[in-house]
Amino acid sequence: MSIVSCQPAACPPTMHGGFAASPGFFLPVRVLSRVFRGKFVAGLRALHAAGKLCFHGKLEGLANPTAFAAILRTLCREDWVVYAKRPFGGAEHALRYLGCYTHRVAISNHRLVGLENGDVVFRWRDSAHHNRKRLMRLALDEFLRRFFLHVLPTGFVRIRHFGFFSHRRGAALLPLCFALLGQVQAQPLAAISTANPPTTLWTCPMCGGPMAVVERFTATEARLRAPP
Repeated sequence: MSIVSCQPAACPPTMHGGFAASPGFFLPVRVLSRVFRGKFVAGLRALHAAGKLCFHGKLEGLANPTAFAAILRTLCREDWVVYAKRPFGGAEHALRYLGCYTHRVAISNHRLVGLENGDVVFRWRDSAHHNRKRLMRLALDEFLRRFFLHVLPTGFVRIRHFGFFSHRRGAALLPLCFALLGQVQAQPLAAISTANPPTTLWTCPMCGGPMAVVERFTATEARLRAPP
């Protein structure tokens, strides 16, 4: 069986002889990678020909078909790494999974069992045996070494705010935002006349109705309400 590549001249087809799937895998990973590469590049070529790709800034030159074809040829010369796994169980499952890393430390206190003769005893889940709970004993130095592997390096944070809530510019931008908001006088809905429709800034994007300011809070309150 040969692999159908994105373009015979750019990506010559390769026989899969010698490529065997590992036990428990449906397809040989090298075959899967090359087929995925061909399909992906072919999709890019079709979108470009249909005028559905937009290029801005330094990439404006790729709007030229010749330049874009040259980029695709370089993609075909590289070996792609394809990683396939079972999808997450939805957005709620993904948030629950990420929440364990953003709002918790490396190990919770309830998992610590004791400190005995310089060893730390703690509970862990054996995923290979249906998440069965077991006890592990580690020397104190080894336990601390593993613990500090989960400590972020200097300058890295678990949750990064952006825009006017960014930590670097929040002190200057938040007061400016509140000052600009203070220039707009809030009015009850009954006082809004249909002859003077609200500006686009104060129009609900869902129903199109007018919006009114019901509460204001200071920059300090905004920082207190932000996630830890």
